[in-house]
Amino acid sequence: MNYYKVSILNSPLESLIYHSNKNIFHGSKVFAKLNNRDIFGVVVEKSERPDFETLKILDVLQQYYSPKQFELAKFISSYYICSLGEAFGLMVPFDIPNKTSCNKPIKLTKKSNIKLSKKQTEVLDFIKNHKISLLFGDTGSGKTEIYMKYFEDILSKNKRAIFLMPEISLTPQMQIRLEEHFGDNVVMYHSKLTPKNKKIALERIQNGEAKIIAGPRSALFLPINNLGLIVVDEEHDDSYKSSSRPRYNARDLAIYMGKLYDVNVVLGSATPSLSSYVKFPHIRLKGGFFSSNREFFYERSAESLTPMILLELQNIIDQKKQAIVFIPTRANFKHLICNDCGHTYECVFCSIGLSVHNKSNALKCHYCNYTQAIPQRCSECGGENLVSSRLGTAEAVKNLNEELKEARIEQFDRDVITSNTKLKKALKRFNDKESDILVGTQMLSKGHDYHGVTLAVVLGLDNLLNMPDYRSREKALSSLLQIAGRSGRKEKAKVLVQSFNEEFFKTYLDSYESFLDEEKTYREDLYPPYKKLARLLFAHKNGAKARESMEEVLEKLKGFQNIEIVGSGKCGIEKIANKYRFEILLRADKSTDLIKSIRVVKNDLCEVDMDPIDFG
Repeated sequence: MNYYKVSILNSPLESLIYHSNKNIFHGSKVFAKLNNRDIFGVVVEKSERPDFETLKILDVLQQYYSPKQFELAKFISSYYICSLGEAFGLMVPFDIPNKTSCNKPIKLTKKSNIKLSKKQTEVLDFIKNHKISLLFGDTGSGKTEIYMKYFEDILSKNKRAIFLMPEISLTPQMQIRLEEHFGDNVVMYHSKLTPKNKKIALERIQNGEAKIIAGPRSALFLPINNLGLIVVDEEHDDSYKSSSRPRYNARDLAIYMGKLYDVNVVLGSATPSLSSYVKFPHIRLKGGFFSSNREFFYERSAESLTPMILLELQNIIDQKKQAIVFIPTRANFKHLICNDCGHTYECVFCSIGLSVHNKSNALKCHYCNYTQAIPQRCSECGGENLVSSRLGTAEAVKNLNEELKEARIEQFDRDVITSNTKLKKALKRFNDKESDILVGTQMLSKGHDYHGVTLAVVLGLDNLLNMPDYRSREKALSSLLQIAGRSGRKEKAKVLVQSFNEEFFKTYLDSYESFLDEEKTYREDLYPPYKKLARLLFAHKNGAKARESMEEVLEKLKGFQNIEIVGSGKCGIEKIANKYRFEILLRADKSTDLIKSIRVVKNDLCEVDMDPIDFG
């Protein structure tokens, strides 16, 4: 009889010992039982016979995890402090027998028509000659053309490339560009694919037919042999960070994979993160192919559709042009408040205000999806003086439809764009001039090409700037530049910014690198990239138990000299999904010091977030 340590896929449990009369290879995917439940696991290593009864491995599947996937899973488990089974749960295994790699000659659908400028050619040479590099290129400067030229080179060597994008919402337009040039060599892989299309995509990835695999962060974990390049586009984007365990950052894992697979990694952005700017060699690509320019105007006002904004939008409609309106908040309003007694409507399960959705006559929680009807009277004092605050996208669309009778206005956020098909159709309508104004959240800024936008209206930046987050300045300025970059692609454009912080934005609009260089001085000795952070979260339906768990860990942490306890206590949002939440924020010079101390002190309620980006 043989005994094996098996990591249970997607389980927080440590590896368990099972037996089998078969010889099973390390990395094999297996089927077994645990507490009368069907489970899948990965054979980690052979084991001595234990001094307790073991369960049998019921089946060895025709799938396995490669040695490189194994190394990656071990790194994820170690660095992000999760079980090996949770790390393997991110990955798609290889098939057995591994189908013959597809070595048919690479055929482009047409002869390469990508002509790079002298500067772009210099950029391409730079990123080819550096294992990890940052392509710091303005919006519209031709980063995508450089990526595609690099892909051509990789394919000519019969290698394969991973092209990461931060969100599914970016894939439709990029898919068109890649497929026009590379044809069947391209596979888009993401969670919104139908089961049938996902199966087809995986078959083409497994057999080697797909040479360029593009998609959001899950594309990193596919069964890819013969890898030659990883490109991480919009590397600054927070969507690369997972908000559930394992709380990995796909950009950082791409960098680790570059070393593991010995391939080049290219990070690209018009507004790179300070961390990447400081850590990696970068090359600057300024300007763009578009002869137009943008003029910025500022209005000192709180978040609202002012007469000035309405006038500018009306002018756009009269001229038969197009506009985008950015608002950070979904729904009609962010809050519902009684003006008589000050009562605010909060979620019964989360300590967060309910958002007002007039179309469905509902107050909704954007954290746990709790919903209740919009009240007619205050539940506290019985008054009828209920008012809404913090304008949202749905309310803006409603108001604009009332004010701009002839305009064709569309809402562009997660409440409306709920599928890839809806996203493609909305973008097509806009680029075909069937709609005039898009009103949306951050989704507007996510790398889409809007050909005819001559006005960009940006509301709510001050909310981003005033967040309790060490990156708030970076986030606000980056958002403005990303949104502004969607306008003026063909002709002169206006960018109307509603903010009380005009001086801050004006100072850095034309020189994002000046901002990064100044920001370095603020962060030195305090925050990343100069320090490492870890956030420990404790959540339980019993608030006293969550607090007690936090305090137990806090007391133990005081014995470690190489880490600093920055703070502890209730989370900014104290309760989510009926669980009370507490946190500890730690700082150290080295991540190894954080990891060692956390592994010693963590208890059952302690959830670890290494390199956190969310402090809400």
